[in-house]
Parts: sequence; C-alpha cells; structure tokens
Amino acid sequence: MEKRLTRTEMFFSLGFLFMLIVAVGAFFYGVQVGSDKTEAKFVESAKSLSSKSTKIGSYQQQDLVSFYHTVFLPYREFQSEWFDTMHKLSTSQISDISSALKELASIADQRYKEAEQASVPNSASLLQSAQLDLLKSLKMFSENAQRAASSSKDMEAGALLKTLKKDPYYIDGVKFALSGQQNYYSAMQKWGASVDPNIPSSFSATSSISLKGWSALQLTIKNKLMADELNSRKLLAPYYPQDLTARVDQFIGSGQAATMNKRTVASVVDLLIRTDAVRQGDFAESKAELYAKQLVPQLPFFFPEK
Repeated sequence: MEKRLTRTEMFFSLGFLFMLIVAVGAFFYGVQVGSDKTEAKFVESAKSLSSKSTKIGSYQQQDLVSFYHTVFLPYREFQSEWFDTMHKLSTSQISDISSALKELASIADQRYKEAEQASVPNSASLLQSAQLDLLKSLKMFSENAQRAASSSKDMEAGALLKTLKKDPYYIDGVKFALSGQQNYYSAMQKWGASVDPNIPSSFSATSSISLKGWSALQLTIKNKLMADELNSRKLLAPYYPQDLTARVDQFIGSGQAATMNKRTVASVVDLLIRTDAVRQGDFAESKAELYAKQLVPQLPFFFPEK
C-alpha cells in the first residue's frame, strides 16, 4: 500500500521547498545587485575618464585642424580679398570703387556666416575666444567697407584709403583679427605642451628675448611669440606668424643680426617689418632646412604642397 505523508512531514517538505526557493531567489537577486553596482562603477569610471580627457584647457590636434578649416581659413580667405582690393585701390586698378568695396563687405558677411556655424569644444577656451574675435573682426571689416563705399564717390583713391584706415571700424577689425590669431597660436602651443614635455604650456616674453634665448626655443613657441609681436604692433599682415619666425631665423643664421649689432628679437622684427622683408611663403621655403625635425600640428599652412 502507498504510504501517506503525515501532517508533520508534509509541513516539513513544504517548508524545505519554500526555503530552497527563497535561497535561489536571494542568490539571483544578489547577482543582479552586484552586477548593477559593477555597471554603475564602470559608468562612473568612464565619466571620470571622459571628463579628464576633455578637461578645460586641453587641446587636441583634431580641434586645431577643425578650427583651421571652419573658422581660420574663411577669415584668411576674406583677408586675402581685402589685401588684394586695397592693393588695386592704391594702384588705381579699380574703376568702380564703390562696387568693389560693397563686394568686399559682402564677402566678409559670407565668411562670417561660415565661421559662425563652426562648433568649437567647450574645453578649448582659447579656440572659442579666437572664433569670437575673428567673427567680430569680419563684422567690423564689413561695416568699414560699407562706410567707405558710401564715401567713395566724393574722394580720390589715396584719400579714401587713408580715411578707411582711420575709421574706428577698421581699427577694431584689425584689433580683433590679431587677437584671434594670437589665441589660435597660443592654442597650438598648448597642444605642443601636451605632446612634448619640453614645451611649456605657456610662455610670455616679459622682456625682449635675446638672440641666444630665441635660438633655444621650439618652433611652436617662436610662432606664438611672433603672433604676440604682430598683435602688440597692431600690424595686419598678409603673411603668417611662422613666416615672420622663418625670416627672423634666417636673419640670425646668416650672420646679419651680428653684423648689424642686433641683440634682441624685437629689434630684428622691427627691422624686418620696417624694410618689408617678410612674405607669405617664407616658412614654406625654409621649412626643410630649418624646421625638418620641429613639432607642429598637422595644419595645411605648416605642410605646403611641393
């Protein structure tokens, strides 16, 4: 005959099954909680690493390249048009001056719209400042050209050019352009410091640098200092800071600085600017000879086509 379980045995069996179910459930619950905690730690760790990699003041090469194409290049394209128009005005090559100046203002507005759309990372404060400065510069030059266009009918080209360059809009346009350029080159130096420990993250010439001190500097610092020199002189030039760097190095290397008893970089820069001895492309011509092993970001104007 089949033996039936007593009431006590039945309660014991049910209690054992219940305890087994609870134990299994507790096990899987513990596994899930542990998994969730591990995942949470991983997420927090990833956030921490991310914030460290994009900390304020960090400059990645890709940010410098993106800024070049989306902000700096549009501005430089306008600047080239500006110098070309100013040259034609000074040499009486333009018959309809008003139309030429209005076209220049239109180009400034177009380049403004292009540069305004550029996205600059929040971590790159120098690039943000450079973008804002260059946008302000384009706006000032646009206003300057429009005002000059309105006055062109009653003035000769020579007088118009003098009036144009005394206009507060022109003065501010130059100021913002040079400040934007200076910030961009400062960002390049910050990038250089993150790649090469021998490059300081900041460098300011508190006093005029000696020729010996200059020769010991890395290229990224020299370029930044030349951007400083142009900014301090409020000199809007068609060439880049690295073109001025190259001419300074050539002048010192040729022995001309010693022959002319030049002791500081500032005095050499003054001479080169005063004698109009710097041209766009000077860096490209001397790069292989002077800077073959120097660190620079992969920007088009540092790697000219052969």
